[in-house]
Amino acid sequence: MWTRWVGEGGRWLLVRIVKPLGAAGVNPNVLTVLGFVVTLLAALAFGVGRFGWGAAGIFLSGFLDMLDGQVARRSNRVTPFGAFLDSTLDRYSDIMLYLGLVAHFAIVDRLYYVILAAIAMSSSFMVSYARARAEAVIPTCKVGFMERPERLVLLILGGAFDRMVPALWAIATLATLTVVHRMVYTWREIRAGRTLSGVPLGPQRQ
Repeated sequence: MWTRWVGEGGRWLLVRIVKPLGAAGVNPNVLTVLGFVVTLLAALAFGVGRFGWGAAGIFLSGFLDMLDGQVARRSNRVTPFGAFLDSTLDRYSDIMLYLGLVAHFAIVDRLYYVILAAIAMSSSFMVSYARARAEAVIPTCKVGFMERPERLVLLILGGAFDRMVPALWAIATLATLTVVHRMVYTWREIRAGRTLSGVPLGPQRQ
């Protein structure tokens, strides 16, 4: 019940903010860049060991990420470049957050956790990459649980409750399983002949 109230409250707040921003002609790309800047500050907070502030920064950045899309739709300013910019900065944002954690664990001389954060970063990147490559040959590949929103929620929870190491373990493990799931799914779709038009069915190598 309480999660529904939180969701409804968030939508109510989002609508109240979107209306004036859309009416004022605010460029949604500005909000996208602003969200990226906030993420950089969150990464810096992670780097100096302020996990709570980092979690708050991720939460605010996520809100801005929702806001830019809503403003773009309301002001009829949805563009291919806007989508490209949003997706590209999302990838940079993810990398910077994990680099902040890598830097923090290196500063406190915890090599094991440095490696764990690096694995979480790599597996997170591969989730997005696996989908992008799969959708170059099959219509869609949205299978798997550990997508970007879930990863960010885990980072927020890890930072807010000072349980970052368990959060990184969860991300590294579940993201890797998601990549494997997408590989198997893509293989099955190709074997079933459900490929995009013009994609050859024979073995391909890069």
